This record gives sequence, C-alpha cells and structure tokens, in this order.
Amino acid sequence: MDPASQEPDLKLGHLRLLLALDALLVEGSVNRAAERLGMSAPAMSRLLGQIREVYDDPIFIRSSRRLIPTPFAESMRQRLRALAAEAEALSRPQEKAPGGVVIDPSSWSGRPVIEAAPLTARPSILLEGEPPPDAFARKLVSLGKAEDTRKRLAKHIATVGAGLGHSRPLTTGEAEDAFRIILQGEADPAQIGALLSVMNFRGETAAELAGLVRAARTHLGASDPEACCIDLDWPAYISPKSRRMPWFLQAALLLAQAGHKILLHGLDGAGGTRGTIVSAADTIGIPVCESIASAREAVATHGIAYLPVAAMSSQLHRLHMLYGLFETRTPVNSLMPLLNPLGAPSIMMGVVRPAYRELHCDTGALLGCRNLTVMGASRDAAEATPFRSSTLLRLVGGRAESLFVSALPEPMSYPLTGMTSLEYWRGVWNGSVRDGRATEIISATAAVALLTLNGGDADRLEECLVTARELWERRIKDVSRIRSRSSEVAR
Repeated sequence: MDPASQEPDLKLGHLRLLLALDALLVEGSVNRAAERLGMSAPAMSRLLGQIREVYDDPIFIRSSRRLIPTPFAESMRQRLRALAAEAEALSRPQEKAPGGVVIDPSSWSGRPVIEAAPLTARPSILLEGEPPPDAFARKLVSLGKAEDTRKRLAKHIATVGAGLGHSRPLTTGEAEDAFRIILQGEADPAQIGALLSVMNFRGETAAELAGLVRAARTHLGASDPEACCIDLDWPAYISPKSRRMPWFLQAALLLAQAGHKILLHGLDGAGGTRGTIVSAADTIGIPVCESIASAREAVATHGIAYLPVAAMSSQLHRLHMLYGLFETRTPVNSLMPLLNPLGAPSIMMGVVRPAYRELHCDTGALLGCRNLTVMGASRDAAEATPFRSSTLLRLVGGRAESLFVSALPEPMSYPLTGMTSLEYWRGVWNGSVRDGRATEIISATAAVALLTLNGGDADRLEECLVTARELWERRIKDVSRIRSRSSEVAR
C-alpha cells in the first residue's frame, strides 16, 4: 500500500490516542477512562501502551489507588482538555429548521414556561473545579509573560487559588518555578502566605510536591546521586508538640557503627522540644554539623552526621518556622522529608498524616527515588512503633509496594524516676539502663532501615530484625568491655 494513503489513518490514530490520554488524565483510572469512552478496559490498556511508545514516556506511575501522571503527562493536560472540549462541541448535533437551515439561537428571545432544573443539565466534560480551557488560557495570558518575578509568582497563585471552577493544581514545572522565586527571596511576604495556605487547603499533589523538592534541591546545591557519599537519608523533623524520646537516633548510630553511611537532617521544633535532637546527638557522639560540606566530611569520618535545616539554608529554616504563625502545616513541611541533600540512593521517613504517606511515596517515584520507606509516625521522623500493627509504603527498585507489619508483644515497663530524662536515654545507649521496651523500638527501627538499605523483599524484614538485635547486643557487650577495662586501669 502507498505510504501516502496510510497517512490519514495514521493521523486519525494519533487523534484517538490523544483523546484516550485526556480521558486517562481526567479519570485517573484505566477502567473509568474506558467507561468514559465506551470501550473495554483491555482496549484502553492497549491504547495506553501505544501512547507510551509514541511519547517514549511512562505517562503514568501506578500507585495503590490511582494512576499518577508523570511531569510530561501533566504538561499536556490543559492542551488535551482543550482538544477534547472542542471535539465534544463539534460532535454535538445542531438543530436545523425544516428547510435545512441552521437555527441561530441569538435570534430567538423567548422565555421558557418552566426553567430546567439543574439536574437536567447534561454531565460536564470538565474536571471538577476546573475552568473551561479557553477561559483559563485567556486568564493566564492576561497576566502576561512578564519577567518580573512577583508577577510570575502571581500567575502561579492565580492558577492554584482562584477558587472553584477557576483553578487547577500546579504542574511540576510551575511549582518548581514558584518555590524557586520564594527561596531566592524575590517574593512578597503576602504572596508566600497566599501560595502556601492555598496549596495546603487544597492539598498538595505529587506533581506539585515534586516541583517544590526540585526547587529546594537546586537552592541547596544538593549532591548528584551519582556522586553520593552516603547510603541512607534519614529525615528527622520534630513537631513542637512532640514529647517522645528520640530512640531513632540510637537506631541510626547502631547502623553507622555497622558500616552504613547515614545522614540525619531535620529541625528540633520549638518551645519545649527546641534543641532536643542536638542535645541527644551530642550525648551519644553523633556529629552536629554547620554546613552541607561539613556534614559530608563528618559522614566520611564517623559514618553518620546530623544536619539542622538552619545549617542547610536560612531561607528554608524561616519558611519551616512559619508553623508558629499559621499553627498548621504548610507544603514546606511536606517537602522536607524528601529533600535528600546528599543524594542518597535510599530514604527512610516518618510521616504523621495517613493521607500524606501515599503522597510522599508517589512523589518519591516522580523524583526517581529507587528505594524509599514511608512509615507512620507521631512526628516526622522515622521511628518504628513495633507494639501496634502498621503498614509500610515502599519503593523497591522504583516499584511501589506496601508491607503490613504485625504488632510485637509489648514488654512490661517499670516506672522509674527520670525515665524521660536525657540521662536515662543515654543510659539505655551505654548499657547502664536496661529497658526492654526502648530496645525493641530501637531494634525494630534499625530493622526497617536495613530493609530500606538493601531494597529487600518484604519477607526479609524478620531477618533484618534478627540482625538489628544482634547489632544491639554486640554494642552492649562492647560498651561493657570498655567499661570493665576502664575500671581495671583505675584500680
């Protein structure tokens, strides 16, 4: 067959793929997109495979509940909506007069006897809360392509915060640009509050959060993953309302002594928790660093370091401390666990809100993270809760999966004077205090970290727990041996 005669069929095929991609972006599900276009789910799956082949892009990343668009797919959303809306309008049958003349509605000015109730309107083809593509495009164009950064940030605020029917989430590129302006100190304070508050109220998308993280990494001059000098990134951002003891620090040090390179970075919170992590880290010998460069050196020398957010960036620190003004979280709190300033191949984080755990896992996939574990926590620091069942959300080799962890029997705790003191906490580490409950928390936390480091299958968690307990007991014996030698020298 003449190739020229195949060209129209090829173009029609591409149009079909574009309409299928629009349906997938609208519905976020192969089954629902198939229903939308009146085809079978297997047929829609085949179209998705063709779309991926044409654009050489995954198009979607599958999560446990929905399809997450890649940044490339998100960049096409508005253009595809406009195309689909126009196709829908053109396919709508027009009313004709008996002689075949098209009726001009503007020439008719009568009033209906009964107004149609809202429920008689045909279903909208638009996303819920999304403006018509042409109206939305006109609004953004009216803001101009100004080089003025405040006007550009105003455009992003208008995109996400103009209200129901007139707004949409930011794409990854838009979120990155908006946050870059803020980090460079070129935004008006009112704009910062407006953007962060509106994003928090609507709920950040994975694409938006990925853009914020990319902007923050660029701002920090974060390390290239290929030149990475650490094995595990361990965020530790403590809520000012937290009153729990930081046992996760001892788990991190335990792994560092076993030869793993670990970077802890975070914030101590405020009020009564201010300085908690710095004091605890100093007490057991974890270096507290004043810059990214010194953290890199400390990890190379000691195998572990703690890097406060203020040492990474004063601007990020100030943005993080807006919690005191808002009394609520902002997207800045959400991005920090994914910051990974030294480009570690593995990340282990704790996330307080259940809905945000899946968001962080999806964002990690968009950012290209290979090994990631998100666990539930009472604060944004990765610490296991072994005495109640939980579910770990993971990326293993870039593939999303979940792991259910059964509860362990809780050891009997003995009320002792000073159990919440720093001296007691240090005593558990050096072996002068025996606390079975604390030991299980430390061991379980170290076990999850080992599983994350190894990118291991779920059935290896028990093996990692055995290894963690052995590392703990070995450390206790080493501490006891050193103490005995010191006593002999003293005599």
